[in-house]
Amino acid sequence: MRIVLARLGALAVLLAVVGLLPWLSRKDPALTVLRARSAEQEATPEALDAIRADLGLDAGPLALLGRWAADLLRGDLGTSWTSGFPVGPAVASGLGTSLTLMAGAFAVALLVAAALCARTVWQGARGTLGEGRPGGAIGAVLAASPEFLIATVGLIVVGVWLGWLPTSGWSGPANLVLPAVAMGVPGGAVLGRLIGDALPGAFDERWVALWRSAGVTRGRIAAGALRRALPAVMPQFGLVVVGLTGGAVAVETIFAVPGIGRTALGAAKSQDLPLLQGSVLALMCLGLAAGALGHLARRAMLGSGLRDAALTPPPPPRAPTGRRQYAVPAALAAVLALTVAWGLLRDPLALDVTAKLLHPSWAHPLGTDALGRDVLARLGHGAAHTVGAAVAVTAFGFALSLALGFAPRVSAGVADIANAVPPVLAGVLVAAALGPGTVGAAIAVALVSWPTLTAHAAALTQEARAASYLTAQRALGASPAWITVRHVLPEVAGPLARHAVLRLPGIALALASLGFLGLGTQPPTPEWGLLLEESRAYVEVAPAAALAPAVAIAFLAALTVSGANLTRMPRRKAAFA
Repeated sequence: MRIVLARLGALAVLLAVVGLLPWLSRKDPALTVLRARSAEQEATPEALDAIRADLGLDAGPLALLGRWAADLLRGDLGTSWTSGFPVGPAVASGLGTSLTLMAGAFAVALLVAAALCARTVWQGARGTLGEGRPGGAIGAVLAASPEFLIATVGLIVVGVWLGWLPTSGWSGPANLVLPAVAMGVPGGAVLGRLIGDALPGAFDERWVALWRSAGVTRGRIAAGALRRALPAVMPQFGLVVVGLTGGAVAVETIFAVPGIGRTALGAAKSQDLPLLQGSVLALMCLGLAAGALGHLARRAMLGSGLRDAALTPPPPPRAPTGRRQYAVPAALAAVLALTVAWGLLRDPLALDVTAKLLHPSWAHPLGTDALGRDVLARLGHGAAHTVGAAVAVTAFGFALSLALGFAPRVSAGVADIANAVPPVLAGVLVAAALGPGTVGAAIAVALVSWPTLTAHAAALTQEARAASYLTAQRALGASPAWITVRHVLPEVAGPLARHAVLRLPGIALALASLGFLGLGTQPPTPEWGLLLEESRAYVEVAPAAALAPAVAIAFLAALTVSGANLTRMPRRKAAFA
């Protein structure tokens, strides 16, 4: 009951904030609606007064919210302020399109996750599993690949150059392929890494050795290990589903897909409150449903082990002993540091219209952009805005999730609601109150990025507390605080820290996507998302300028994940599992 109340309360607060958008932006909503209805009409006082009277703006935001809620109870989502058409059909059409796109993207995500984990599952079933983590640098790069960059490259190469698939619209199954691939690859890579992080501990448990000695087939052992490893990450599946639906605004914009995310963004920009509130309500209901299904599936997979406190705890992490394990992160860190330091020595704002769109040379190692500015300089100076903000948001998310993970009933409902809010919509709301900028983008991403970590922390905490050996500790008189600090916290903090580090490139991408859509850092300040957006128009002419920020983000991903891998799952003897 408490979780239901938390969800309803969070939903009410979010809808209230959305309803206050015109007043938060300190702009006259009547003027915005007039421009959306007819850009040519003169904004006379009479015309603005007529719009205010038609929409009931003079009554104030609270009266508008009350009227909208009363209509909602009767099943009426209202009428669009800009088009004059009912909101319900528009929301249903956009949600149906996004659900179809989500299904295709989720299928791609499952294929990518299965491909990254296949080698680990095979070796674990045979008893030859090493200490390496599945996916490696490939998984890290895929997890950090920007959806909008994959979409842009796919559109240019597959759609324009090769002509294999349509580049825009939503008229048939062929229009689904490129957007689904662009959205599904990063999400699948994240799922694959999380599942692969849990698999070594499952294969180290005692029952695996007993099954193997009893002659159980490798297929059944692999299936059992997957069933043991999946519950800890099962809530992530629901969160990924919602993220695929609500966070695809950039992809929907690139391919002109009329999905719910694009509908919500357009409504927010035009301050069409009824359409925006209907779109947000649809996203929230989807988030609640996906979160509930994820939790139910997890409890069903754990079965009586969770209820009877008979689960075997996962092995604790330890640092590797070989020096070779440090070679990859050290090399990546050196390359990034050298590139950023070299760029910091240059002027990122110097214009030279006679040297625009130059190819790489000694004078301009990464070429120049459309205004003749040095790409290396802008890449180096942009690192402070992108990476610095991403590190701050990640640290905040880790600390908050670690605390909320020990109170899952308090955070569960709010987490489902927050996760269903697309970062772009949060960016619109924060930008309305604070104005677009780096700080506003960081706040927006921080507000919606913590649910995935919190869900993981709650799942890990619940399983750690259900460990069988803790029953003996309690019987011996150990206090709950001592058990939490001595046993539960170490088993939660390590995997959660690796998950947080794995999310760092995704946070950087979210910040970059807000810059890409004009809601983050504003030009001419250099920022990696802005560099991607600015170079998208001339990627065929100056590919180096377009790919430089993408490669930098990919290197950041490989560095963070390889650094996280320095804390590995130890190989334990089955007898002591």
